[in-house]
Formats: sequence, structure tokens, C-alpha cells
Amino acid sequence: MSRAEQPSRRIVLAAAVAAATVGAVGPPAAAAPARRTGAPGRLVDNRAWTSYSDWRAGGAHGTRAVPGARPGLVIAAPAGTTDYTDPHTGRTATWEYATWTSPVHRLAVPSTEAIASWNAHTPAGTWLQVELTGTYSDGTDTPWYVMGRWASGDQDIRRTSVDDQTDGRSTIWTDTFSIDDDAASGLRLVSYRLRLTLYRTPGSRITPTVWRLGAMGSDIPDRFTVPASAPGLARELNVPRYSQEIHAGQYPEYDNGGEAWCSPTSSQMIIEYWGRRPTAEQLGWVDPAYTDPQVCLAARSTYDYQYAGCGNWPFNAAYAATYKDLQGVVTRLGSLTDLETLIAAGIPAITSQSFLKTELTGAGYGTSGHLMTVIGFTADGDVIANDPASPGDDAVRRIYKRSEWENIWLRTKRYNASGKVVSGTGGVCYLYFPAHPSPRQRKALAAVGIR
Repeated sequence: MSRAEQPSRRIVLAAAVAAATVGAVGPPAAAAPARRTGAPGRLVDNRAWTSYSDWRAGGAHGTRAVPGARPGLVIAAPAGTTDYTDPHTGRTATWEYATWTSPVHRLAVPSTEAIASWNAHTPAGTWLQVELTGTYSDGTDTPWYVMGRWASGDQDIRRTSVDDQTDGRSTIWTDTFSIDDDAASGLRLVSYRLRLTLYRTPGSRITPTVWRLGAMGSDIPDRFTVPASAPGLARELNVPRYSQEIHAGQYPEYDNGGEAWCSPTSSQMIIEYWGRRPTAEQLGWVDPAYTDPQVCLAARSTYDYQYAGCGNWPFNAAYAATYKDLQGVVTRLGSLTDLETLIAAGIPAITSQSFLKTELTGAGYGTSGHLMTVIGFTADGDVIANDPASPGDDAVRRIYKRSEWENIWLRTKRYNASGKVVSGTGGVCYLYFPAHPSPRQRKALAAVGIR
């Protein structure tokens, strides 16, 4: 997102519902509960379907589970055909489809928010849709909500979130399910199911393959400040450094060019940290005069045509997983101690934060929403970050004060430059890691709730 202290579309949209339902300016994250309802100390619940037995346990209607080193879900025999009119191109096309519905997952943390993630391969002529339905704490059910319509390319459909989804008690804000009621009301999401719909060109034998599907539910308490955790690690990972700023003005059809590309730029850094890079064919459309053309590809490959930006969290995770044997998830972490656990195992992370210029020493800017890549910690416990909002690649590596960083990342409320109460992201984080993590990596991921 932009470095400027101005509202992003995510914040503007969310502010409307928050003002209407809780009488405060800010998105649903800012209306997070003052009272925790999950098990003591637990704020986040992650569940993912990844194994052959996972895929076999769901309700299949035209899909089948595929065993192997990386089990997945594919179209077996289409359940039928349907027409889809792309709202961003106006084109109507007929598609064969098949569906898979997960078992009910009962949240260990009754949640005010939920975010789905998926990892898939969608060859040309295919795409997928992810939906969520759930049960509230009063026993009533949500409708089926679309969490995303996605393809790795843009030749068949335009990947998109879906606006205007609400039942008056919960709403989808771009990529996030959110309870509308004041947190003190006690209303929570206590369980959910996910539904995958796989689409392909009629009469073809191609199919999407889905390797991972899951969701993160959370119940983050209202907080303007978060105490800093005690330092516990001094280590730095060798992560490539890319600046979004050198792409300013390039390909403005994707969120007005590089000035707003913090999320895909951060994603590309970690993708390449794991040794994956796009092919020359994938980069063939990029102007050869542009430095770091892979950042342009990342922007195009994460662009949400409804949100009109590259900051859709699950779309970034899904993009990372298009590279060979990588996984991507969206979650929330509880402290910098969690990040230290990951860094110690060699896993960098992308974090989302918002702050005034005066709140992060050395940044030199304020922002309503910005993504950075955490690559390590100094001996004093301060954060070493690759900050894409830098004038060039050689200036990307930054050191930020631990207490300042932890607060701007974990809080759910803050004051903007006009003195209004707006939202914080409450610890949102993208994690990209190998499809087959080492034992040490697997242990670190499990420690922060990811399997």
C-alpha cells in the first residue's frame, strides 16, 4: 500500500460498518473484543486441509483426492456447467465445475474475524472459488460468503474479491469475514465450513489442483498499546532486497504503479529467499528497461480487480504458492517472540502495520497500511526489516526499535494524523515456507499454530 498517511480502500470500507455498528471510526479489527472468549492466552485458531485423508474427509461433488508427495484435490467428473459473467470484463462464459466442502471445523477460539487461505495450480482455462459459511455463538448460521475468485493468471477471469456481502450480523471486507456487532455483545463465529468450486473449460481434461485450503479465526482484544516482549534472538536471514519505489508510475493499471506495491514486493522478496524465481517467459510482457521485473509480475499476479489493489492478503499467499513446492498462509501472530521462533528456523515473515511518521523511528513516513518483510533481530532485540518503501534496493534493509515495531503491528486501534480513532491490523502476517518443511521448520510453524 502507499506510504502516505491516507486511508486505504480496506480501511475506508471497514470504517463505514464500524461507524454504523459500534459508533467508532475504524474497521472491524478496531472493534475487536475487550473480553477474550477462547482458551486462556489463545487468540488465534488455524485449520488447514492438506493431506490425502483431509481431502477424502470432505464432501466431494465431482472432485477427487490425489495422493502423492503433495496430496491435492482435482476435478474428476464435472458436476455440471454454469455461466459466469466476469464483472470486470463483462464477458460471459460457460464453465464445467466440481465442488468440495470441508467438514465442520469448530473454532478453538470463537472469533470476531476469519481469513481464508489457499494454495493451488490453475493452468490456463481453469479457476477456482473459495466460500465460507459458519455458525454464530447463538446457534444461527451465516450465509455462504465468497472469500475469493482466483486464478494465477488473468487470461480467463479477473481474480476478485466480492463486495456487498452481509447478513446484517457479519460482513465480508475484501478478504476478511468480520462480525458486525460490538465485541461486548458476545456474538462470535464458533464454527465454519469451507467450500471449493473448481472450474474448467467445457470438454477439456485440464483441472485446477488445490494443495492447501484453510482459514484463520481470531478474537483479538481492543488495544491501543501492546507491551514489548523480551528479546530472545540475534540472527539475520539473507533475504533479497527490493524497493517498490523504483516502480513508481510503472503499470498504473495495477493499483497506480509501484508506489502502492508493498505487498507484492514483500512477497517477491521471500519467494526468492526460498530460491524460486519467475521464468523468462513469465516476465516476457514486462518492459525490459525496468529494473526488478519480477516485482511487476508479482503486482500483476496479486491484483484484486474489485479491491483495486495488490494488498489482498490471501491473493498474495496464493501467488507465493504458484512457485514450485512453496506454501503460503495468512495468520496472526501474538508477539515478536513468535517471529523470533520463525526466524530461528530460517523462516522470514511479512507483517502488516499502520503508523504515524512519529511512531516508527527511522521510517521517515506514515501509513494507513504497509507490508514489510521481517528478516531478523539485532543483539539488542530490535527488528531487522526489508522495507520496500525505500528509495532503492540498496536502502531496503532497515533496523526499527523493538517496542515501536511490536506496538504498531499488534495493536487493533490507533489515532491517525487527524486524531481520529482508526484500525490496526492486530498482528496480521503472511508466512511462506516449503511444501516439505525441515523438522526444525515444522516445529517452529507448529509453535505459531501452522501445520
